[in-house]
Amino acid sequence: MGCPVEACTEIIGGKWKGKILFILFTGTKRFGELRKLLPDTTQRMLTTQLRELEEDGVIERKVYHQVPPKVEYSIAPKGESLKPIIDSMWHWGRDFLSKLPEEAEEYLPVDKEACSKATATFASK
Repeated sequence: MGCPVEACTEIIGGKWKGKILFILFTGTKRFGELRKLLPDTTQRMLTTQLRELEEDGVIERKVYHQVPPKVEYSIAPKGESLKPIIDSMWHWGRDFLSKLPEEAEEYLPVDKEACSKATATFASK
């Protein structure tokens, strides 16, 4: 990884990482909340992407030792520097989607309900 752009995309690339970060920038979430906000991902894929983000120091995983077990995910201090990038991606994506002809929207894999929930939280901040 010699290129800074490659380094960035290596960390936040992947089908779900951008969405995970977008959601976590709205606040700490439990695994079940993330599953509800990302209904098209599998439990295994979500777990994998969360682990990779945690290993890279971008998010934190806090385990509460109780019954039933409770795990929360949040943005780590190192991950805070990604906020302007995720914000820019959100604005670019919003502009891009608004300019698409309606017939093209059906070909884009956008979960409008999950995106709407996260966008409402994001836009209010």
